[in-house]
Amino acid sequence: MTDTVNAHPDTALIRERVVQVIAARTLYDESHLRPESHFEADLGIDSVILESVLVSVREHFGLSAALPTGPTTVGELVDAVAAALAGPGDDRPAPVAPAAAAAGSAPAAGSAPAAGDPEAGDSGAGDVGADDPVTEAVVAAAMRQTQYQRHQLDLDADLEGELGVDSVVLTSVVAEATERLGLTGAAPDVAGATTLRALADALGGFVAAPPATAPATGSEGSDPGRSGTSPASGADGWDHRSMKDFTEQRDADLFAKTRSFAGYLRSREKDRLYWYGMPLHSQCGNRAVIFDELEGRKREFLMFASNNYLGLANHPSVIEAVVDATRTFGATHTGSRFIGGTNMLHKELERRLAAFKQRPACIVYPGGYSANLGAISALVKSYDTLVVDRLNHMSIVDGARLSGAVRKIYRHNDMADLERILSRSAAEGTGGRLIVADGVFSMHGDVCDLPEIVRLAKEYDARVMIDDAHATGVLGVRGSGTAEHFGLKGEVDLELGTMSKTLAGMGGFVVGEEEVVEYLRYYSNSYVFAANIPAGVAAGLIASIDVIESEPERLKRLWTNIGTLRDRLLDAGFDLEHSESAILPIVIGDERRAMEMGRAVRARGLFCQTVVYPGVPLGDARLRVSVTCEHTPRDLELAAEIFVDAARETGVLPGTP
Repeated sequence: MTDTVNAHPDTALIRERVVQVIAARTLYDESHLRPESHFEADLGIDSVILESVLVSVREHFGLSAALPTGPTTVGELVDAVAAALAGPGDDRPAPVAPAAAAAGSAPAAGSAPAAGDPEAGDSGAGDVGADDPVTEAVVAAAMRQTQYQRHQLDLDADLEGELGVDSVVLTSVVAEATERLGLTGAAPDVAGATTLRALADALGGFVAAPPATAPATGSEGSDPGRSGTSPASGADGWDHRSMKDFTEQRDADLFAKTRSFAGYLRSREKDRLYWYGMPLHSQCGNRAVIFDELEGRKREFLMFASNNYLGLANHPSVIEAVVDATRTFGATHTGSRFIGGTNMLHKELERRLAAFKQRPACIVYPGGYSANLGAISALVKSYDTLVVDRLNHMSIVDGARLSGAVRKIYRHNDMADLERILSRSAAEGTGGRLIVADGVFSMHGDVCDLPEIVRLAKEYDARVMIDDAHATGVLGVRGSGTAEHFGLKGEVDLELGTMSKTLAGMGGFVVGEEEVVEYLRYYSNSYVFAANIPAGVAAGLIASIDVIESEPERLKRLWTNIGTLRDRLLDAGFDLEHSESAILPIVIGDERRAMEMGRAVRARGLFCQTVVYPGVPLGDARLRVSVTCEHTPRDLELAAEIFVDAARETGVLPGTP
């Protein structure tokens, strides 16, 4: 079949464009996509991914009719496209141009004009890059890392707001483009590049005048786990790298980056700056006993790193319910919800959660992370648009990637920016739109502007999903979350939550209309193909809801504690951003200083989270303090004293400890 296509003068261009679409949808390098490559046997492309590829190919070429089902190789798909372009009675393919306006396509705002536009020509981003190797490298890297097609990558589109390229994805784009251009050494600094054109200009400067060489990533000499000397150490001996520097280290040995990171991690642990994953030896209340693996001994800490906001994890009724149900139903049921993994407690839990959230129906997932993955990927497809806040949780980001949808990022809580994005998306008139935002932002403690999100969603015909992971049990008179907090019950299409925080268990859930929830049951892979939570956990969660409803004083006490500690920290001069929840961020900025203050806090007997990249962007490091209803007035007073003393010791605040 491919020989027939090769007889036509436009075949090479058709094949090039088909390969680019497949590469964007599968992240394969284009060199692996040969005409004889079998979709399943050689490329591992199953029927679900292939359907997405076929839809994207149709959109790219502006084909009004469906492609024949069943192409098994890349060459066969190229032939099918060539035949469709030739049309009946014509044995020559029509000229190929990017077709952004094809049925169902959802190009980024500001993308190249569609085929057939009198002003369009064939000037997609890829064609611009064809005459410029730097731009071509940037566009090709962006296609693979974002799953966009060439005609959707306007060189002047804003990376975040219009293309949905966040800092993590941008790191991958820069690394791949750097490799394509043959640049060696550390990845170039492209800070400030907000468009692909600006990124190409920045990289062009490095191509024209290569920077002073640094040890190549993946080389023997760059491995601190072997050499003992960090290649990034400055004159003061400080290793200036962060976890970002290991995300794109490339080597023929897949494990080379693990050795490099191991050396970096050991040096941070030796300096007592990384203190993650230390095991508890007690219940986690206002205080907790933790085994300090660096010192080899148990230590009691004031605990300000727990999401046990209402103290339910240690409530006798909750613990008793877990134990009794486990004795009755066993440790687990080793099955998915559909196959042997459901009992009466799971049905009752979903009923109780729906009633607590005052929504018609509920679906329970194995975890909050899988709830976001499953709900987003089930509802949003490649021809739809996902509109997200810049500071959303990583599970939302990964759900967007899994869905393959066009992702657009609005500036944090910036409703004017959200409206700009929705307006452009609505003008394109392609696919559906889902706005997703955290109710409480987990590293910042502030609350989304839900009234304005709901208003804009109605105006621009979008749906809304709010992630209430840190709002459930905290916001609202009853503690049911963000919608209750703003008096908008029933106005939010989907409310999502996790049960590993206030509710003191495991799992995630989504509440909404009955037909939507039923659809999620059958199309959320993270629900259908995963084991259900154990019956004992479900029983404990039901008991937690009972306690929340019968002991409202816990919520009142929580907010008293939040106000007390927040006032003390603000009076001391700390930057808490715009926190309106149980999460109080002590913003420091510099990663080294944040880690040093975290070490000083722990040395004084208080445990809270030190948050650096990738938990927050570089330059935005902080301590994350979680307040619970179990903290006593003395706990809060002592905590404030510790934070002030540690901040003065490390220079975060002026003065001496």
